Amino acid sequence: MTRKVIIDCDPGHDDIMAILSCLAHPQEIEILGYTTVCGNNLTDQVTKNLCSVLTYLGIDGKVARGYQEPILLKPEPQSAHGQSGLDGPVLPEPTVMPIQEHALEFMRQCLEECEDQVTIIALAPLTNVAMLLKTYPHLKEKIECITIMGGSLYSGNIIERAEFNLYADPHAAKIVFEAGVPLVLSAIEICNEVAIKHSEIDALKGQGYVSDLVHDLLQFFSEWGRKRNYTTSPIFDLVPVMHLLHPELFQAKLCPVHIVTHGSYTRGMSVVNEQETNPDKCNTLVLMHGDRDKFIEYFLEDIKYLDKNY
Repeated sequence: MTRKVIIDCDPGHDDIMAILSCLAHPQEIEILGYTTVCGNNLTDQVTKNLCSVLTYLGIDGKVARGYQEPILLKPEPQSAHGQSGLDGPVLPEPTVMPIQEHALEFMRQCLEECEDQVTIIALAPLTNVAMLLKTYPHLKEKIECITIMGGSLYSGNIIERAEFNLYADPHAAKIVFEAGVPLVLSAIEICNEVAIKHSEIDALKGQGYVSDLVHDLLQFFSEWGRKRNYTTSPIFDLVPVMHLLHPELFQAKLCPVHIVTHGSYTRGMSVVNEQETNPDKCNTLVLMHGDRDKFIEYFLEDIKYLDKNY
């Protein structure tokens, strides 16, 4: 059966990789639409980025603009994605335009009208998702799961013990993790474990229309690591999608996950208790380890498929 999904995102180089892999599996994944939120850049900019990529691919899609700010904090866009939030390739001016409905109402409409349960692929700060759960709690039963790129087990990428998506709106993250819906967490440790080699990025150039886009995006995104003599770069947002498509690649553990909302050293921290054995106390399936070689093999196969079909 085809899984129906809403992709909540803030494109973002790695967001685009996740979207491309979804597009490569039309028999397995039906994208009901995309919702955007302030994260890697401001909401209007990441919405334009997404619409430009859809225009580049020659496809339409329902894009709903979401919240402009975190629930209680001010936006703090990332610098890793460049000034536009999607630096690297030269993208066309978008002919795909966002719909009039706000992301919150679009998500509500999708859940209400869809006969099947819907999976939310959450690749950004969780503001849109939290407001959906808070505003329309009766729709929780229509959510199959929320698969989240965010959080960390023991490290961080914005402060010492926090990952950007949860740090950007910790109050939203707390709402989501306490909502009682099925959650899957792809934290930064698993993302680093299945990272793409720079030589694999370089090999994409000239292989096709979509391959060239992926090359240019990942070439820019990997510059930070290349300058520090790293040999790989994580494609963070690709991980939740690959878990949906190929769960056999991953080892996972059901754990309690709690979110810290404040503190100079702890804001956005995800506290994961790997020792808990009572499943009734566990709210999240946490991806612990993955098969890097197969992960990248499947991703490159997706890009080859898109080269032939777009």
